[in-house]
Amino acid sequence: MNNVGTNVGIGLPIGDPATLLTWARRAEAGPFSTLGLLDRLVYDNPEPLVALSVLAGATSRIRVQTEVLLAPLRDTALLAKQAATLDRMTGGNRLVLGLGVGGRDDDHRAAGTDLRTRGRRLDQQMALMCRLWWGESYDSVGDGDGIGVGPIGPAPARPGGPQVLFGGFKPAALERVARWGDGFLAAAPPSWAGGLFDTVRGFWKEYGRDGEPRLVAQVNVALGPQDVLDDARARMHAYYAFTGMADRMVAGLLTSPAEIRAAIAAFADLGADEVMLYCHGLDPDQVDRLGELM
Repeated sequence: MNNVGTNVGIGLPIGDPATLLTWARRAEAGPFSTLGLLDRLVYDNPEPLVALSVLAGATSRIRVQTEVLLAPLRDTALLAKQAATLDRMTGGNRLVLGLGVGGRDDDHRAAGTDLRTRGRRLDQQMALMCRLWWGESYDSVGDGDGIGVGPIGPAPARPGGPQVLFGGFKPAALERVARWGDGFLAAAPPSWAGGLFDTVRGFWKEYGRDGEPRLVAQVNVALGPQDVLDDARARMHAYYAFTGMADRMVAGLLTSPAEIRAAIAAFADLGADEVMLYCHGLDPDQVDRLGELM
């Protein structure tokens, strides 16, 4: 798909949901493999499963990928049903469910979930969703009177459910890839991502998984005149303000074709299957500019 043999996707801006159809149609017409969308609850962003469902219906080829959906904030059975529905309606080869735990206290307070047990909850959610995607009953034991809660459909088009990737940095998150998933989302620069990739591969072998995990890298980019760069920096700074490292994050924004090409090549050298170019600025002409540099 590009000169280094690694697929490249577009991470969509979250500032104006009404523009996303334009972004999606331009990306599908270009050399891009995937549309990605971030998730937060207490923030002015579109809900990713709803937004990506609309974009999937407006396109025919490009994958739609949550990066990452904060699963512990959601009801498990309903999430399984939503994901299976979108997977079924897109033919089983377009939805990629990137999942994470979320680190913001306000998101968890708004959802009524416990920040301290979010990792444990995600593991429990995966155990249940995998059962449901294989057509098993929600509760095969029942409530004491012999009556269990039956299967929850529709059955996904992809046997066993949509492709699942996990994001994160700690060992428990990286091990989760081998326990429950199909691959890993690395929101880290090449200097850090290489070690994360190696750890994921190690867990994959430890669990006796066949093949190789899918490895997806994420890099923040902005390409265009100064007003586009200023817009991207301002929106990125606001999004990452809660981390206390917004200035450092914004400083890592790639804003030239040479920087972006170098990052794609560096991740390809590490074995990444795909690089997601995240755009925080709203100008959809960035899709065309990024397509040209590829």
